[in-house]
Amino acid sequence: MSGLDAPEISQAYEAVRSDKDETNWLLISYAEATGNKLTLSKTGTGGISELAEALDDSQVQYGYVRVEYANDKESTRVKFALIVWIGENTKVMRKARVSVESGEVKRILSHHSIALTAGDRSELEEKEVVTRLRKAGGADYNGGRG
Repeated sequence: MSGLDAPEISQAYEAVRSDKDETNWLLISYAEATGNKLTLSKTGTGGISELAEALDDSQVQYGYVRVEYANDKESTRVKFALIVWIGENTKVMRKARVSVESGEVKRILSHHSIALTAGDRSELEEKEVVTRLRKAGGADYNGGRG
């Protein structure tokens, strides 16, 4: 069991997606140094910059973040990004599992406009992520609202 079916993960996912909850990101990490069980490790209200600070350079982690940006003076868009973090000091065997595991994570955290893989925090600067979300336009790779 990967641990992705844990109720706290689905509750955090719903909180990030909710317009009524301040939580705007979640982070899934390995429960232990060895083994493949994933667990909800953190949530927050400080957006993608706070999520980036929570990342571990020696881990593979999965983040899900709500990003709001202005399209024009009258409207704000809300989009969701899935982040696959592969820290620069991650062990080879952890890296090897990413392709299979990220598919499972994408299935659980299914509503996102973009999925990006990063190993450097500069790739997660809000301006960069918003640019990628704008390029994705209204597309949601999962057929739902992004």
